[in-house]
Amino acid sequence: MKAKSLAAAAIVAVFAGGCSSSSEKISGAYVSPLQYQSFGCDQIGDEMRRVGRRLAEVAGVQDSEAEGDAWAMGVGLVLFWPALFFLADGGDRAQEVARLKGEVEALEQAAIRKDCKGLLERIEREKKAAQARAKAKTKSGEDGIDPGGEN
Repeated sequence: MKAKSLAAAAIVAVFAGGCSSSSEKISGAYVSPLQYQSFGCDQIGDEMRRVGRRLAEVAGVQDSEAEGDAWAMGVGLVLFWPALFFLADGGDRAQEVARLKGEVEALEQAAIRKDCKGLLERIEREKKAAQARAKAKTKSGEDGIDPGGEN
């Protein structure tokens, strides 16, 4: 009996390592801001919008993968262990999310160096709005209330 428990724990550990992380838990990779040193404030803003759109797109795919992996892990552990093989489908976009987050950070540093006041103010507003959305999302997950009014 002890050997079966140990084998099951080893299988879970192997497959749990293959699960996708949610995009919120992925840190930005280092990207040098020097590549943006020749950009003006308008160019930095344009690039930030482009990178932000791509980040939102890839983060959405990553979050979907993480949710699917969590579901497969639950089913695999409780009902049907072959479902654990679905965790290794290669759909993880963590490296791209990390790179794009790093680009956003580098662009913010470039905006600071260029003293792009309007752009920096917009970045701060967007950060505060994102924090408020994350806080509302966390709260809705805790009490079951959808902040958008749909439940």
